[in-house]
Amino acid sequence: MTEYLLYSKRCWIDDQIIEATIHIKDGLIVEIYKGQKIDRLSDTIDVKDKTSSSMSPARDVEESEIYFYDNNNLIIMPGIIDVHVHINEPGRTDWEGFETATKAAALGGVTTLVEMPLNTSPVTTNVEAFEIKKKAARNKLHVNCGFYGGVIPGNTDAIEALIKAGVFGIKGFLIHSGIDEFPHSNKQQLEEICPILAKYDVPLLLHCELETDEELPPISDPKSYQDYLHSRPPSWEINAIELAISLQNKYKCKVHIVHLSTAEALDIIHQQKLKSKGLTVETCAHYLYFNAEQIPDASPLYKCAPPIRDKANNQKLWQAVKDGQIDFLASDHSPAPPEIKLLNEGNLSKAWGGIAGLQFTLAALWAANEILTLEEFIPLLTAQPAKFIGLDQSKGSIKKGYHADLTVWDDEEYFTVTQEMVAHRHKESPYVGEKLKGKVVHCMVDGKFVVQNAKLDQLNAGKLLLKKYEND
Repeated sequence: MTEYLLYSKRCWIDDQIIEATIHIKDGLIVEIYKGQKIDRLSDTIDVKDKTSSSMSPARDVEESEIYFYDNNNLIIMPGIIDVHVHINEPGRTDWEGFETATKAAALGGVTTLVEMPLNTSPVTTNVEAFEIKKKAARNKLHVNCGFYGGVIPGNTDAIEALIKAGVFGIKGFLIHSGIDEFPHSNKQQLEEICPILAKYDVPLLLHCELETDEELPPISDPKSYQDYLHSRPPSWEINAIELAISLQNKYKCKVHIVHLSTAEALDIIHQQKLKSKGLTVETCAHYLYFNAEQIPDASPLYKCAPPIRDKANNQKLWQAVKDGQIDFLASDHSPAPPEIKLLNEGNLSKAWGGIAGLQFTLAALWAANEILTLEEFIPLLTAQPAKFIGLDQSKGSIKKGYHADLTVWDDEEYFTVTQEMVAHRHKESPYVGEKLKGKVVHCMVDGKFVVQNAKLDQLNAGKLLLKKYEND
């Protein structure tokens, strides 16, 4: 494998931005030098253009040859870890699939992702289905990929086997998931699996919406975004989060709230975090970038559950991110074909709910950010999600001995998203037409440049990741 020296005036190392050179060999970070370090290896370094922020791919070189990349003032940080992605293969590959999803991920600076269990067929609720999914991913991974298992009514006996098979957590719903094969669970069903999760220290990931008894205004116009928004009120999230907290308190298991959308739940989350380290929370790019005031009617591209709320709510979410109440950020990439999104019909009541945006998470978040420093921002996409999935001893940081999963990006460059640049299977996304900030220049997975000069290069670099548990 080719060796590389990656230099920049701005490398994210030991929780600070420093000038450094990163030495990569056999897929690992083997050394980190302060400043620009080329003298020691000057006899083998092939410097193509020291003034350029990029370099031509290294091809057909001797095993001993080392390539030096002068990235000037570009940011070199750990590769993004997105722990909430729907890829939908097998069974619904026409919605996305590993091939397109992981290419798009790499172009967006994502080097590791964890895939959700519900939008596949079969759904990943037993080991047999998990084996089918792993087989479907073979030879299609351009970034690293792990998986969650799912809890549905009647599969309690399958949970421990899924854990032992290597899933990174168990996902459940408290409301209809949108997929009939993945029905939601009630409190009793979740209580049956919590002792198992506690035994293995496995997180229970919950879609936190739970209907209340309150009377909601009727949907008078199925194309009205405001009508859709009011049909899934903040009280549903709060109700579900209170249940999640009760489970965490009773069984001392890890509970993770996926895609928090309402700021009204932040107080109860804060109070629980003061008592316990077992509760974690994520929010997603679309809840921080878009707001209800700007979403037009009859536009199902923006439909998701829970819904995108108003701008004042978003600002409170941003503050919670800054304050550490929200642990990390994710995409919740959930694509579907245009005909299922009902883009021509515009019926928000019937359209599939999900935001297509895996490729643009970094740039959307950085464009929307007004309060986070770069030093506060980077760990939310790297070290924090790595810690959540238990890979923080090998990924999520730039350290000697860690995997060479790196993202090199220009935090000052703006670009407007066009359908032509979208690498997902379907090109429709609410980000098309948006002016984002932060261009990914290179993306390295296990020491291979999957993306070089903002274009796909060395493919099939990704690995299938399986979690190992102490009690296994």
